[in-house]
Amino acid sequence: MARAAHIRSLLLGVALTYSAAPLQAETLREALVKAYNTNPTITAQRATLRATDENVPIARASGLPSANATGDLTEFLVTGQNNFVAPPRQAVARANVSVPLYLGGQVRNSVAAAKTRVEGGRATLRGTEADLFTNVVAAYMDVIRDEAIVGLNTQNVRVLDVNLQASRDRFQVGDLTRTDVAQSEARLALARAQLQSAQANLISSRESYIRFVGTPPGALDTPPTLPHLPDSPASAVTVAIDNNPVLIAAAKERDASRYDVGVARASRLPQISAVGGASYTNYLGSIAALPSGANGIPNANKAVQAGLSLTLPLFQGGRPAAQVRQAEAFQSRAIENVTATERNVIAQARSAYAVWRSSEQVIQSSETAVNANKLSLEGVRAENSVGTRTILDILNAEQELLNSQVTLVTARRDAYVAGFALLAAMGQAEARDLGLDGGVLYDPVANYNRVRHKIWDFGGDGEPVPVATRTAQSPAQDATVAPQADPLLDTPVDRNPALTTGKDAPSRQ
Repeated sequence: MARAAHIRSLLLGVALTYSAAPLQAETLREALVKAYNTNPTITAQRATLRATDENVPIARASGLPSANATGDLTEFLVTGQNNFVAPPRQAVARANVSVPLYLGGQVRNSVAAAKTRVEGGRATLRGTEADLFTNVVAAYMDVIRDEAIVGLNTQNVRVLDVNLQASRDRFQVGDLTRTDVAQSEARLALARAQLQSAQANLISSRESYIRFVGTPPGALDTPPTLPHLPDSPASAVTVAIDNNPVLIAAAKERDASRYDVGVARASRLPQISAVGGASYTNYLGSIAALPSGANGIPNANKAVQAGLSLTLPLFQGGRPAAQVRQAEAFQSRAIENVTATERNVIAQARSAYAVWRSSEQVIQSSETAVNANKLSLEGVRAENSVGTRTILDILNAEQELLNSQVTLVTARRDAYVAGFALLAAMGQAEARDLGLDGGVLYDPVANYNRVRHKIWDFGGDGEPVPVATRTAQSPAQDATVAPQADPLLDTPVDRNPALTTGKDAPSRQ
């Protein structure tokens, strides 16, 4: 029992890091904070939401008063011969004001649609956060897994290289055949090929980590336990249908499309506005003065008018009906998209739950397999030392142990990533859910409150500057890992006492 406990404690370290994590090892939370603050995907989505916020004041502007001023300066080069009072020049200034009174519900529906799309944009931003964090977790766990696999394969190559040298020595003294040496050579060549593949996978995982997080991985700490995982796929689906941000965004788009139909219908309804204007005309002294006592024409005059304007559409070539049909088709598409999104969310939740539960079971089975393969390897080595097992038996036992260890670290990675993906499908993998207190969290409501009531025509937020960090200066990654230190695997295959005591063993040729 003590030996089994010792082996289990070794596996816990081997499965994730294969080396003691340094004090300054980067944690998963730190990686998530970096991605949250500097990843271009999420910063771009925040900018998209800010643009969506502006649709509310844009829509509201159609229902607010509008005013404009115009000015004309005219020089009459040729005047009619029968017009005795036509001035040769004039300057005219006009000011007009229009106050919409009734637009058929166009403004009301436009504002409602814009507000609904803002809510949908916030849900989309939540979904972007969840997707980004899922990718970061996967990249983080991929690096840990591939570092472990490279460490295992590096140790395997080192041990098989020692084994090959021992096999050649025993062949020289007649204790082994050429077949035994060839088997050792073949197994070493295969191990080196597996190591090359594992190193390439590790480099790819580290570069993927840089892509999402923005910095090289360095030493990574063991991730924390995932909280609040459901006990059944049914409960996962129930939570996902209520909280999944992508599904919420699709539902908001469906609701907004209903208001779009109202906007289209308003184009065929009467519109009433209150209008007013003032004008000032100055002939710039170009009208000659008449004899004293006669009624002259003044060189300047002004006028003010006010009233109501009614627009009653009678025929527009079928455009309003086409716009209504188009809006209704878009509404139908949005309704179907909600169903499609719901199907996708349900499938994601159930699939992630199945992978998570399956990986948990694989972990248990792999731990048992690793323990059994370690004991088997020791037994085969002991039996080989008394001549009842061959070198091939030892090589096979080592390969089986390596395979079970790789399966174990892969299952640990798959379980963690699937568990986090399950949380994301349930709408519980966002910044506030994860407690990312590495700075002030982005508040999408703050920008909306800032701009929704603005009616001033002059202003802006200034020239945009990059927020996300670039990775062009990050160094190209390699496959360097901390050395593996499993004393059992470091033990040479060949422990024949004939070579250690100098006595010749019986020849098997």
